[in-house]
Parts: sequence; C-alpha cells; structure tokens
Amino acid sequence: MIEELRESGSYPTSLLCSALGVSRSAFYDWAYRRSKPNTERDALRAKVVQLHAESRESAGARMISQYLKAQQLKVGRYLVGRLMAEANLTSRQRRRHQYRSRGVEAFVAKNLLERNFEPTAINQVWCGDVTSLMVGKRWYHLAVVIDLFARRVVGWAFSLVNDANLVTKALRMAVEVRGAPAGLMFHSDQGCQYTSQRFQSELLGHGITQSMSRRGQCWDNAPMERFFGTLKSEWVPAKGYSEIEEARQDMTSFFMRYNRIRLHSYNNYLSPIAMEQQAA
Repeated sequence: MIEELRESGSYPTSLLCSALGVSRSAFYDWAYRRSKPNTERDALRAKVVQLHAESRESAGARMISQYLKAQQLKVGRYLVGRLMAEANLTSRQRRRHQYRSRGVEAFVAKNLLERNFEPTAINQVWCGDVTSLMVGKRWYHLAVVIDLFARRVVGWAFSLVNDANLVTKALRMAVEVRGAPAGLMFHSDQGCQYTSQRFQSELLGHGITQSMSRRGQCWDNAPMERFFGTLKSEWVPAKGYSEIEEARQDMTSFFMRYNRIRLHSYNNYLSPIAMEQQAA
C-alpha cells in the first residue's frame, strides 16, 4: 500500500510510514529486497524446467523433487510445485489404452506368483507383457520383459505381428543379457502369445518356470501394467510415430533412461540399475 501511494507522488514517504506505523528503514529494506532479483530461485526454476523437459513433460512436483535430491539439492515437492506454477508447467497424465489385441486360449499355467511382487534378489521373477503403438497408420506390437526385483527392463522386441515369435524374441534378449539361473520364474497374463506351445518350449529350454495371471485379473501382473502406463504417459507421443525406425530408436532411448536415470518410488527413488548395484 505504501509503495502504491508513494508512486502516485501525492504523499512523501516519511508521512506515509508515520501514518501506517512503519519505520522508514523497514520500508526501504522491504523495497530493496523486492527489487533485487532472486538469482537462487531463478536458477532453481530453470533446473525444474530442464528436468521437466527431459522427462518429456511427464514429471510432476514429487518426481522432480526426487531428481533434485539425487543431485544433492534438498528442495521439497511444494516448492517445486510453486516453481512449476511460475513456469506454467504441468505433468502429463496417463492415457487410456487405445487398443488391445485378442488371442485364442490355449494352455494356461497356474498363478504361481500370487501377486508377490517383491522378490528378494535379481533373476528370481521376470514379468512380460505386450502393448501396441501406432506407427504411421498401423499398430506395431511391443513385447517387454522386466526383472521384478528392481523393475529393470531386460528384454524387448518390436513387430507388426503380435504372436509367439514376438514374445520369444523378447525372452531371448533377456536370457542373453541376464542368463537363466535356476529357480527363475516368468510371469505373464493369459495372452495367446504366452499360452502358445512355441513360447512354452522356449521357457522349458532355458529351465524357466511359467506362471500366469488369472483370467480378467489385470492386477495379477500389476508391475507390467504400471510399466506400460509409464511408457505411454511419459514418453510415447500422443499421435504415435511416423516410421518404424523412429519408434524403435525412441523405445531404445526410453529403456536406457528408464533403467539408468528414471527414479522409482518402489526403489526408494533409485533407478533400477542403481537399485541392483546397491543390492549387489
């Protein structure tokens, strides 16, 4: 109020301060701090904008505060939220699935996992699933395998055809990367790719035990549901990809970021690789 009346030129500063019971020194100190640029806040806001952009506009205040914490900057989620508001930033929300392929029922394995999503070491439980991405005007199918211990992506494959060959390629990549130690379990839904004789033979050849979700119970494979939700909400363009090579390269970039950089609340805000290294 004093500043507004003072700028009007109608009253001297000393008279205004006296009338409102404010000392002139306090007023001038306030005016100085108001005019002085807050370089620390500006730098922090710029950092928030950078992290938000690197996440493809998906990270919210909670996640960005964890990224800052990992960089030895102790900034609370509420301050980050205010900085995001100042920069007009919002986080992308998950989009609902636009497509789900259907398969023919065949052999169905027992649900051995029973929603025990917290194995005590790597290579105890792998989970797999398939999702679809729009490339040009066609759907391409992405099969992914994650190690459940730290939610690390260990295998994936891309194909125009959603069949047993697709999920078998993803499994083979995982075996090449991690091996197939004794006692390893592979869990999936009851998709026709996983109930196929081809895929069962591949698991048997590597000595891997098969487990499947119950029919209609998507939460029996909740980690994969969450993974694909993250992929589509944080990374995949809303209109899909123009070409298959663009999609393939972008998936590779996402998996590298997901494994090495992206922080996970399940891992106490460590990346999957950092979590595995810590447990080693």
